[in-house]
Amino acid sequence: MSAEQKNWFRDNSTLIYFLAAQAIAFGTAGASILAYMVKLETRVYIMETRGAEYTVDRMNKFDNRITVLEQKIEGGLARLERVVDQFMKKP
Repeated sequence: MSAEQKNWFRDNSTLIYFLAAQAIAFGTAGASILAYMVKLETRVYIMETRGAEYTVDRMNKFDNRITVLEQKIEGGLARLERVVDQFMKKP
């Protein structure tokens, strides 16, 4: 290196340090964003694969509960009709 270049580096050392720090900061930010995107994509993939099974299982449980409730309602209606028929009979 020539004396002129050494003087320029000495005179502009603050600028060089700032630009180096800025490059490191941009690189770190880029790596952080990339890591976040990979993590998010992994979560989405897991939700798509496991979530579908979970949703189907949950809907089956709801169907079972609805079936039980419908049976109870039908039984209650039958008892109610018997009571009404007994009161409506003429002695």
